Amino acid sequence: MKVTYKAAAKINLMLDILSRLDNGYHSLFMIMQSVSLFDEVSVEKTDRGGIIIKSSEKRIPCDETNIAYKAAKKFFDKTGIEDHNISIYLKKSIPFAAGLAGGSADGAAVIAALNDLYDTGLTVKELCSIGAKVGADVPFCLTGGTMAAQNIGDVLSDLPCLDDCYIVLSKPDAGVSTAAAYAEFDKNHVRHLDTVSMLYAAANGDFDGICRHTGNVFEQLIEVPQRVDIKGVMYDNGAECACMSGSGPTVFGIFKEKANAENAYNTLKNKYEQSYICTPVKSGLVKTEG
Repeated sequence: MKVTYKAAAKINLMLDILSRLDNGYHSLFMIMQSVSLFDEVSVEKTDRGGIIIKSSEKRIPCDETNIAYKAAKKFFDKTGIEDHNISIYLKKSIPFAAGLAGGSADGAAVIAALNDLYDTGLTVKELCSIGAKVGADVPFCLTGGTMAAQNIGDVLSDLPCLDDCYIVLSKPDAGVSTAAAYAEFDKNHVRHLDTVSMLYAAANGDFDGICRHTGNVFEQLIEVPQRVDIKGVMYDNGAECACMSGSGPTVFGIFKEKANAENAYNTLKNKYEQSYICTPVKSGLVKTEG
């Protein structure tokens, strides 16, 4: 039996780091949104070999450092299942090292697929508890939609769905290390964002208010030279807002009009190959097989 999930990328409509915790993690405030850019993750049982990972993206390591591997290991640790012979195939569409939670989305899909394959019957809350041990974005990727995420990303609160709109993503060639990004926060003072106004807007489904308060504290810490150019193209074509996602370097723009989004996308695609046009989606995972 094979189980396959489509795993959605995410953007951060807001990302603020409140403080560094004693355990080395960081206390976060985020408003997160799933978007219609998907990896496809297939998991099936095998007769031998342990946890085997294959990927369509040859630059991604397929060993124990892969989040999908870590997710499988944490699932087996939690459930006590001794049969660890599985094969995982990652059909990648989400760019990696992009601030779009591609790895976390894959990890979430693996946890959900294993719950199906082994018929363990774990609740979403229990799956998220496993995911939190793998990565800060994994619990959100297991649920998805529009949510506030706090603590290390594991405390999630449902929010009204984002209004229908178009979202353009554009990733420059350079990648950004998430660990290095957080290290910059630890060394520098930052201007914190207006999290109260953003939460109020998001909780009330105020699309204009969300766009007005969109922000990412990492823009104060991470230098992405192409960010100004990408934002300029988006605003020139009528974006309601433009912001970096996660620890970068991907920049997203939100558009009310499809034609404006398409114009921005076409311009950016000529400069930055990893550019995409998508829409908000209401779930982080969609089961397609099994």
